[in-house]
Amino acid sequence: MVDALQGISVLELSRVSPGTFCTMMLADMGADVLKIETPPAVSPGAGSGMSASDAEQAAYSYTNRNKRSLGLNLKTAAGQRILHQLAENADVIVEGFRPGVMQRLRADYATLSQINPRLIYCSLSGFGQDGPYRELPAHDLNYLAISGVLDLIAPSAEASPSIPLNLIADYGGASMHGVVGILLALFARSHTGRGQHVDIAYLDSTISLLSATLLLEKYMTDGVAPQRGNGPYTGQYAFYTTYETRDGRRLSVGCSEPWLWSNLCKALGRPDLERYYRHAGHLERAPNAEEREVREQFQAIFRQRTRQEWVEFLADKNVCIGPVNTPQEVFDDPHVQHRQMVVEVDDATGGRVRQVGIGVKLSETPGRIRHVGPRIGQHTSEVMRTLGYAQAEIEALQQQHVIG
Repeated sequence: MVDALQGISVLELSRVSPGTFCTMMLADMGADVLKIETPPAVSPGAGSGMSASDAEQAAYSYTNRNKRSLGLNLKTAAGQRILHQLAENADVIVEGFRPGVMQRLRADYATLSQINPRLIYCSLSGFGQDGPYRELPAHDLNYLAISGVLDLIAPSAEASPSIPLNLIADYGGASMHGVVGILLALFARSHTGRGQHVDIAYLDSTISLLSATLLLEKYMTDGVAPQRGNGPYTGQYAFYTTYETRDGRRLSVGCSEPWLWSNLCKALGRPDLERYYRHAGHLERAPNAEEREVREQFQAIFRQRTRQEWVEFLADKNVCIGPVNTPQEVFDDPHVQHRQMVVEVDDATGGRVRQVGIGVKLSETPGRIRHVGPRIGQHTSEVMRTLGYAQAEIEALQQQHVIG
C-alpha cells in the first residue's frame, strides 16, 4: 500500500501534546517520524516520562504511535552534531519550544536550513517567533483569554466564563494549523525546491478560529462587538441548547435553521412556537423573557421521556439532536465503531490496546496505525547505524550520555 506521506521524513522535538498530535497526524499518513527525546539518564522527567522498560505504558501513548524514538542529549556538542546529520536528509522538523531555545541548542531554522535548504521547519509556540509576547509562558486557557474566546463562553453576562477542555488553542489551533502549514510548505517546495519556516502561534490560530464565527463576522462588518451571554449559541435559546430528560440524562438540540426548528416544534406537538426560530437579531442579545419561557416549556416536554426514547422518537423527524454521551458511550456507539474511530492495536507485550482512530479518511491512500508508541530511545542504535556509526562509537556515546 502506498501511503499519502510515504517517503517524507520528520524529526520531532516537542515535549507537549499539541506538537506530538501534529506529528502523529503526519505519521498516520505514512511519514517517517523520529522523536528526538532527552535520554532518561540525563533527565528522568523529560520526553514522554517513560523509561526504556515501560513498554506497556508506551503502548497507551496514543499521540506517539507510528513513530520511532531516538534518545539524544542536545545540550552536548556531540548531540548537536548528530542532529545536524539527521537534518541533512530530513524533510520536516517540528519543534515546540519557546523562541530562543532552539537557537541555543544550534537547532534553529537559520542553522539547519544552511545544512539543508529544502528543510521545512515548523515551530509551534504560544505567541509566535516575534512580537512583544514571544517569550511569555502560557497555556490553552491563557490563549483563549487573550484572544477574546474565553470572554464569550458563558450562559449570561453575569456568569463567569466557562473553561472548556484544552481542545481549542492546543489542538484545533496549534496542532491542526501546524499540519496544514507543513503540507502547504511541502506543496510549495515542489514548485520552488526550497524549504521554509512555518511559524505557528497558539494565539494566532485561536483568533483564526474565532474569526470564522458569526459573532466576529458581524463585529468586523458592522462594528457590533459580541458580548458574553449574547448570541444564539450560549445555551439559553430553546433552539440551541441541552435538555434534561426523564432519566436525568441530557439531550442536545441544535435546530438553529428555521425549517429544522419548525420540524422539532411539530414533532413535539407545539407548532405554535415555530415563530421563535433563530434570526439575525439574536447575534446581538440574550433571550428575552418570552424566549426564556419557550425554553422552559420545551424543558418540561423533554422531561416526559428518557434520553434514548427521545433519540428513537426524533430519529426520522429531520431535526438536529444528539445524546450528551459519556466518553465510554462515545466509543461504544455503533456509528463511531463503524467509522473506525475506536480501534484495537497490538502492543509490544503481545496484548491489544484501544486507541482513537484516524479522523481524516482518504479513499486511495488511507492512514493506518502500524505500531504503538515507542519507548524513549527504542530506535537509538538503529538510527545511529543508519548514520554510519560503528557499534563501538554508539556504546561510547551512550556512556557519555550523548545518546540513550
